[in-house]
Amino acid sequence: MTAVASTPGRSSPMYGEGRQALLAAAVHVVAAQGLRKLTYRAVAREANVTHGLVAHHFGSRDALLEAALQYSVENSVTSISTRPGTGDLDALFAGLIGMVVANPDEQAFQYELILESRRRPELRPHVESLYGTYRQALREELAHGGIDCDEAMAQLFIAAADGLIFQQIALDRPELNEAALAHLRRFLRSLAE
Repeated sequence: MTAVASTPGRSSPMYGEGRQALLAAAVHVVAAQGLRKLTYRAVAREANVTHGLVAHHFGSRDALLEAALQYSVENSVTSISTRPGTGDLDALFAGLIGMVVANPDEQAFQYELILESRRRPELRPHVESLYGTYRQALREELAHGGIDCDEAMAQLFIAAADGLIFQQIALDRPELNEAALAHLRRFLRSLAE
């Protein structure tokens, strides 16, 4: 890996950490500046490496974007429950607010991609995949809790969580979302009974 001159407060990634650092940098660049500012140079600057390393790992901007989306979804889909695989309805969505507080860039990155897909239809399959992954994770978690959840019901719950996450990013009012999520969990408990 080729590093650039060290930026104060930010070190170059260690050998073997370059790809992950580039993905995290891509997510941050898009979250902070928008999808149209996603360039090899911007990602390299954020990761504190040369822009040639970005090209080496991904080959194209679209490949970088696709990998960054997969990276962000993998990091955030586990936050649907604080106890994944248990079906614990109290744990369902419990980590959502904390996830947004701890790392808002991943969610902002996903929203940027979603909005850009309106202007760039070639991004739509990525958005469909993103929501499909969330719906599937929710359906699996609810099944562990004894709730049969069809695709439409999963869409409803993911849309509710999606709206709450969006408001959390925009308004930074976790207390409102915590109360809303408590209602959502009570509704889910009523389905289990």
